[in-house]
Amino acid sequence: MARKIKIPNEHLKRFAREEQKRKKDIRNKRKYYLIVCEGEATEPNYFEGLKQDLPKGVLTAYQIDIAGTGRNTQSLIDEAFRLQTVYEKSTTQKIDRLWVVCDKDNFSAQDFNGAIQRCHTSDVGCAWSNEAFELWYLLHFQYYENAMSRRVYKDMIENHLKPLLDEDFRYEKNSEQMYALLKEHGNLQDAIRNANRLAGRFEGRQDYANHNPCTMVWMLVEELLKLKQ
Repeated sequence: MARKIKIPNEHLKRFAREEQKRKKDIRNKRKYYLIVCEGEATEPNYFEGLKQDLPKGVLTAYQIDIAGTGRNTQSLIDEAFRLQTVYEKSTTQKIDRLWVVCDKDNFSAQDFNGAIQRCHTSDVGCAWSNEAFELWYLLHFQYYENAMSRRVYKDMIENHLKPLLDEDFRYEKNSEQMYALLKEHGNLQDAIRNANRLAGRFEGRQDYANHNPCTMVWMLVEELLKLKQ
């Protein structure tokens, strides 16, 4: 029978202290992302899917929190700053990167343009879409550059997915499955290229309300994907 080796108590205590310090150091070195979304479900569900798809090592090195607010334009920016303050006080950690995700929808050009400009001057990432977030979904399948209303997005998404899934497929705005469906049946790198190409059509212009179609969601997605490097 093998003889049990007794580890001195002071060694165990030292190991415990070192392990506690190591875990504290890891927590202190973590980078903190806060993504504040206009929608309460559609955008948060998509980014939660993307987050969970990142390697475990990324989620150890980076804290990524996603909040759905139901706010829009200027009130969304106000809420993002409020949440930043709340999170930093409760965690005693600085938020390294703050992003907002918003849509043009039917908001006035003044409100939409003003919110984006405010983000730019405040060093806040702004993943805006004109007219709506679902444009990002469509770009996984095809490049579009003709102006379109968000009212047609649902039918267009269904037209892309029905042949791949089932003729009975119906797009549900708050679906928790869209990230997985797009990953399996769409092409994320094509979506990034298509969105980047669209953005290039309006380069240098600050009349964001007139950039239709256009989405900057690709910039946030690309930034999160680069965390794997």
